Amino acid sequence: MNPSGLDLPPLLAAFVFGLLGGAHCIGMCGGIMGALTFTVPPSMRSPLRMGGLLLSYNLGRISSYMTAGALVAALGTLISLSLLARLLLQGLAAVMLILMALYIANWWKGLLGIEALGKRLWRHIEPVGRRLMPVVHFPQAFALGAIWGWLPCGLVYAMLAWSLATALPLQGALLMGAFGLGTLPALLATGLAARKLGHLIRQPATRTLAALTIMAFAVWQLWALNAHSGDHASSHSPTHSSSHPASHSFSHTIH
Repeated sequence: MNPSGLDLPPLLAAFVFGLLGGAHCIGMCGGIMGALTFTVPPSMRSPLRMGGLLLSYNLGRISSYMTAGALVAALGTLISLSLLARLLLQGLAAVMLILMALYIANWWKGLLGIEALGKRLWRHIEPVGRRLMPVVHFPQAFALGAIWGWLPCGLVYAMLAWSLATALPLQGALLMGAFGLGTLPALLATGLAARKLGHLIRQPATRTLAALTIMAFAVWQLWALNAHSGDHASSHSPTHSSSHPASHSFSHTIH
């Protein structure tokens, strides 16, 4: 992809990954959504108001994802100054996606160890969120969502690794935004719809299909990465020096 923009497939893939991670999102944030609902005074629980509060909360959560995506991508810009560093970042992103797939399928819980890395920071952030409860206003719900968006989550960390590899803040933010939008259906569903959706995405067959889809994408990324690195190496060989100048730029496989 051209580094000047972000084409649809990565954004679409990030959105689908958010959809596929719905079961995990319900487990991680479902309790928070329930608390957000039940702490609202009964006299203020109209369907329209509750829907607005839940939407505001999730928009705040997604804004935090996008902020984190932009920050790690900016860090990636500093790290990926050499071809080797770029290759390593993109390889890391693909490996993290595979770990994400294993986690969703309940085949391996290695991402739990990565989640533990964020718990120290979370201890300082969580009390701020609790002071915003009960939520009765839309800006309050947005602020709470923005805080809870930093909740340690292995799936979010896997996507942040992908944002890191883009090495462009705008692309990192858009990837995380697309991922966050993909998580919305699971977290906005309520009542009977939530039970049906939760039952569907918890089915072993559904989780296996989701995992295989993500793993296929990650393997394709690794294959493309290897192909581009091979092209780069050949362009610098003596037999290709005339047709491939040394100033030939590396094409990001993940972008």
